[in-house]
Amino acid sequence: MTDWLTVRLYDCRDVVERDRGIQAAIDAVSSGDLVVLPTDTVYGIGADAFKPWAVTNLLSAKGRGRHMPPPVLVGSRHTLDGLVMRLPSVARDLVEAFWPGALTIVVEQAPSLQWDLGETGGTVAVRMPLHPVALEVLRKTGPMAVSSANLTGQPAALTADQAREQLSYKVSVYLEAGECPSPVPSTIVDVTGDRPRVLRAGAISLDQLREVADDIAGPEES
Repeated sequence: MTDWLTVRLYDCRDVVERDRGIQAAIDAVSSGDLVVLPTDTVYGIGADAFKPWAVTNLLSAKGRGRHMPPPVLVGSRHTLDGLVMRLPSVARDLVEAFWPGALTIVVEQAPSLQWDLGETGGTVAVRMPLHPVALEVLRKTGPMAVSSANLTGQPAALTADQAREQLSYKVSVYLEAGECPSPVPSTIVDVTGDRPRVLRAGAISLDQLREVADDIAGPEES
């Protein structure tokens, strides 16, 4: 558990603080600690996806069980290829159109992956966020398990300071980049079946998705 005295909030709107904060976050993730970072939707609480104890601490910090595994954020489109067993052409088309951005895709994970995100059923939800701070961290740390930076059942944090009010010393590094401009959750699309299907409506509309994949099923369709 992180000691309260070691918790630090870095204001990434200041150039010097930004550099220090990003390095502190990279070091924390490498050590298995939790960090809070901005994304293009809401602030996220993150951990190294390949350190099972860190992912367990993330779920515990939020008050979640293994039945609610966190999504994985990546810093590059190319990283996705190393995480999946197969990537359907429709998934590549969606990634090309909407990454980085507010699209999460659910894919079949590669069985060789040495991670434990919880009860995933052999799938993983992956996203590349459109935020410079998040991308800079992710490109150094590699894939991170990231969930919204709030206690389960509480409002999503729109600033790092709001996240700190809820998560306090459970997180060692907070990266502040101001209030989220578009706090709408990402759209989640499952591409593991015969037909891609929207699991959660979000920032990217069904109409936008159908411009890329015209047979995609909406969340109300079976």
